[in-house]
Amino acid sequence: MSFAARLDGAVAAHGPLCVGIDPHPALLAAWGLTDDADGLAAFADRCHAAFAGAVSVVKPQAAFFERHGSAGVAVLERLLAGFAGSGTLTLLDAKRGDIGSTMDGYADAYLRVGAPLAADALTLSPYLGFGSLEPALTAADEAGRGVFVLARTSNPDGAAVQCATTADGVSVAQRMVDDAAARNAGAQPRGAVGVVVGGTHEHGLDLTALNGPVLVPGLGAQGASPADVVSRFAGTAGPVLPVSARGVLQAGPDTVALRDAAHLLAEELASTAAGAH
Repeated sequence: MSFAARLDGAVAAHGPLCVGIDPHPALLAAWGLTDDADGLAAFADRCHAAFAGAVSVVKPQAAFFERHGSAGVAVLERLLAGFAGSGTLTLLDAKRGDIGSTMDGYADAYLRVGAPLAADALTLSPYLGFGSLEPALTAADEAGRGVFVLARTSNPDGAAVQCATTADGVSVAQRMVDDAAARNAGAQPRGAVGVVVGGTHEHGLDLTALNGPVLVPGLGAQGASPADVVSRFAGTAGPVLPVSARGVLQAGPDTVALRDAAHLLAEELASTAAGAH
């Protein structure tokens, strides 16, 4: 199945919520775990038990695994493999972006058939030019994976770059959306190139032609409410995937409590969306 078809199936089964898996030091401590590879592995195992087959997408943040060195990357590799076939898709948040043979290397690591750190999708940074992502886009196509390209992020400093306008008066962020839309044009049920657009502020983007999914970080602890997400992305064609990490993970370490927190937030999103129509 294509990434778009798998994502549609997961969202139909579980709703659009994407749960971030962010094992930062304070959270490990709050769960009574050590800030080392052993604590990380215990954290990952509990997240897998809580969310596999219970939410549509999980988004491990690569940095919190990489900070533990090779042992941490091994935990990440095992976590990604554990979700495979569960009905819950994995979106690895690594924000990779480079040129030429270096981008080829990232594609080999994360996206090609048989990639050791393969997820269903990967976040990419296009700020060396959208064309620099071609090796990753090609590898994702060949392996049936997706990518999510940064467009308008939720951090305030991002506006200085992302809202700058090009010579034709189009913002850099809109240009990234338009380039993604061109890549997705004609794909059925839609393309596999999504964009990342923060939910904590009005984004000012035209997403109607994207023909792909939108990842929306910022739900919960960063300040965006379900109502904000629904209103700011009304009329967007394709799945809108709001992300919550701390808002769900603070319910841990009990796996049932974690799953319940995710389900409660998913239900709030669904009821808010229903009330808006």
